[in-house]
Amino acid sequence: MPLPEREPTGSELTGPTPYGRDQTTRPLPQSYPAVQAELTALRERVPHLTGTVVASSDGLLIEHDLPAHIEPAGMAALAAAQLSLSYRLASTAHGGGFNEVVVHGSDGQVVIYAAGYTALTVLAGPDVNVGRLHLESRPVARAIAAHLAAAHD
Repeated sequence: MPLPEREPTGSELTGPTPYGRDQTTRPLPQSYPAVQAELTALRERVPHLTGTVVASSDGLLIEHDLPAHIEPAGMAALAAAQLSLSYRLASTAHGGGFNEVVVHGSDGQVVIYAAGYTALTVLAGPDVNVGRLHLESRPVARAIAAHLAAAHD
């Protein structure tokens, strides 16, 4: 089954976007090929996985592998908001850190994993094997955190 098209990120962004914003008027975000490779490989390994987003804790889009009908910057902002809320909830309830949150919707799953100071958000259809999703996604979140830390050293 072919993968759905995705919106461009990083150095791929040029000119007007489908959302009316012109990316040529501001500096292009940094591209992270190793992170993009992790996202692509994750989608290929997990059946029914429909997309992924890596966002900073303040909601900035870092990389994504989303279908074209999902706006990447909006999803990044939502993921950051959920990440912040989840950190606060875990800290208040148990005094510990946050690892992941799962949202079970009627048409699929949204899972947000802590990845260092960023969030890996994984979207999957209703038929996904959630155990397999976690088994594959948790190490990817750790790898993404390591890639981003190395890129900023």
